[in-house]
Amino acid sequence: MAVKVGLVGTGTVGGGCLDILRNHKEEFKRHFGIDIELTRVCSRQPEVAESYGLSDIFTTDFHEVIEDPEVDLVIELIGGTTFAKEVVIGALQNGKSVVTANKALMASCGEEVMSLAEEKGVEIAFEASVGGAIPIIVPLKHSLIANRIDSIMGIVNGTTNYMLTRMDEDGMSYEDALKEAQERGFAEADPTADVDGLDAAAKIAILASIAFNSRATMNQVFTEGIRRISPVDLAMAHEMGYAVKLLAHAYRSDGGIDVRVHPTMIPESHQLATVNGVFNAIYTVGDAAGENMFFGEGAGAGPAASAVMGDVLEVARHLQMGIKPIVGCTCTDELPILSVEDLHTKYYIRFVVADRSGVLASAADIFAKYDVSVKTVTQRGNAARDDVDLVFVTHTAEERNVRKAIDDILALEGVVTGGFPSVIRVQD
Repeated sequence: MAVKVGLVGTGTVGGGCLDILRNHKEEFKRHFGIDIELTRVCSRQPEVAESYGLSDIFTTDFHEVIEDPEVDLVIELIGGTTFAKEVVIGALQNGKSVVTANKALMASCGEEVMSLAEEKGVEIAFEASVGGAIPIIVPLKHSLIANRIDSIMGIVNGTTNYMLTRMDEDGMSYEDALKEAQERGFAEADPTADVDGLDAAAKIAILASIAFNSRATMNQVFTEGIRRISPVDLAMAHEMGYAVKLLAHAYRSDGGIDVRVHPTMIPESHQLATVNGVFNAIYTVGDAAGENMFFGEGAGAGPAASAVMGDVLEVARHLQMGIKPIVGCTCTDELPILSVEDLHTKYYIRFVVADRSGVLASAADIFAKYDVSVKTVTQRGNAARDDVDLVFVTHTAEERNVRKAIDDILALEGVVTGGFPSVIRVQD
């Protein structure tokens, strides 16, 4: 029995899926006994369908895909939470299984989507929503299910990892690294989702929900991006024995779930410290399995399409064999999301300040006022500037107290000349 598939979206990832189908369709039948028949293709770009010889099954109206009684499985690859949600919800309501790469949808509307899939007795698969070609959702739902997972930490955005790598290895400014990433197709014209950490926030919300069996949504993830990071920070980190990465963090404790995205200093000896360029890596700790790291290309036509088509083949196998959905929503607990203000960690804080006497003493007094113990202080300037970098590295401190100290230092008259400081949390 052929499984009839409708594809909505023929952009970068959709085109990659069409390439895989064209190149490997007969191998799928021969090796796995899975017969995939592409029945409908929907896009705003008819020329893509034409280039694959699919004009006869092409439409610009996604309703013709999700309402086609012959379609068994819908692949949604348009992204976002507006039309894409209509596609996914509509397909599920019509009794069709769905494969999607839509991280924003699953991170914000996952409960609604998965509940509807369960109600209709169909599957929703979304491996490609996190990590591109890196298998992580399926391992969390299957291979590692016997574990209590208490920790996930990962580099899950290739754009920012590429930018930080260029800034670190070649001393490029943030602006130049972003421009190069855009020119090479690694960053969008509007890079907000990447550089402000929103893309990573959606991904860690999905992973935390699966790993901890408790719902975390994208808007519950504390998020800071890399806009204030400079080569100065990266160089100073190396002097201290650390590398700087935009990390997505998720931890489970007796008090609840700590989930956040922000630049982080990690020891140069940590496995994640050597993950550079556009590569992604996700590091998990289970009570039985111990430490595991999943590494690979996190974006692009090939890697994302690989994950999408892996889901398509698995769901198609179930449809062919008459197997009901195996693993649906596992968010059976309702753990609270912890406030980032309760975080206790070490901090690297770099102000740009006026080069005059009394500045260091005033700032140190404010840190002491809020019980923030300073481990080291470094002041650096050069002949081309009238101001200097004033860098504090703290002992373990409470986030809310660090924020209060920063606010008070910023309020000192005529002291801070460079605006809000560069703040990097330190993870040993």
